[in-house]
Amino acid sequence: MKRLYPDTSSYMNGYLDTEDGYSLYYEQSGAPDGIPVLYLHGGPGAGLSPNYKSFFDANRYRIIAFEQRGCGRSQPFGSLTNNTTAHSLEDIQRLRQHLGIEQWVLFGGSWGATLALLSAIQHPHTVRGMVLRGVFLGRQEDREWFLGPNGGAAHMFPEYYRQFIQGIDSPSVDSICQHYHNAFRQKCELSRVAALKRWYLWEERLSRLVLPPGTGEFTAHYPVPLMTSLAKLECHYLINRCFIENNYILDNIHRIATIPATVIHGRYDMICKLEGADTLVRGWPAAQLQIVADCGHSTSEPGIAHALCRATRDMARFIEENST
Repeated sequence: MKRLYPDTSSYMNGYLDTEDGYSLYYEQSGAPDGIPVLYLHGGPGAGLSPNYKSFFDANRYRIIAFEQRGCGRSQPFGSLTNNTTAHSLEDIQRLRQHLGIEQWVLFGGSWGATLALLSAIQHPHTVRGMVLRGVFLGRQEDREWFLGPNGGAAHMFPEYYRQFIQGIDSPSVDSICQHYHNAFRQKCELSRVAALKRWYLWEERLSRLVLPPGTGEFTAHYPVPLMTSLAKLECHYLINRCFIENNYILDNIHRIATIPATVIHGRYDMICKLEGADTLVRGWPAAQLQIVADCGHSTSEPGIAHALCRATRDMARFIEENST
């Protein structure tokens, strides 16, 4: 059995301008008359991965994706101005209206799952179903898990954590974010790039249960634009507590109680707490949780990739069988 659906070429791409100076890159592929699905990438700041389309059957889905403010091919690159969760949610609706779509499936992982949940809570009538992976709820405890000295990641990777917090007195989530926020604005390019790389490597080392040879090493070469957007935007959002109230998603889960969803989470996810996905689904009658053994956070792990392909296939069948 093939691990992923065959990739498909985009049949349409372009830029969507916002009223506050951003130009957002978007693309479509698959079947023009298929089930619309919006792919929401993670980060914030990760941009679109080369193989994101391969989680969908191109004969059944109209696959839509865009690169969020400040990253990828969207312009201005790396900008933090007017770059908040509320702006991203507005962009999602702006794109839906631009493409003339009434309802779509939301597919998101990590920060993409956060945006998918928030968008569905705000506009439940626009969502036919959801496929989520590595759920991040944006709570203080989720920030602590990823960055805090007493978080799960710090306890599992103590030697890497020491490198990550080097030079930070009395590390806490807020002091770490402030330290890196300042470091990313240094005039010295060498110091700035070194700080970007430390942040990027912290996440890279946590992302998979087993890293491929050569990855996760400080001597490895990583694209500076990707490190820049991921590190700057993640830090920007985390220092601002993701621009949402602490328990907002769980407090409003009743608004999407009837939307069918599959939530996929690696048992050994060190970036996003499995407890968050479990708590979410226990309060969401129409959702099911699939815990993937021997996997962490990344879609590059075969178990996660297989589960996502099955979930999009099953979602398509459900929608086709229940269409009027």
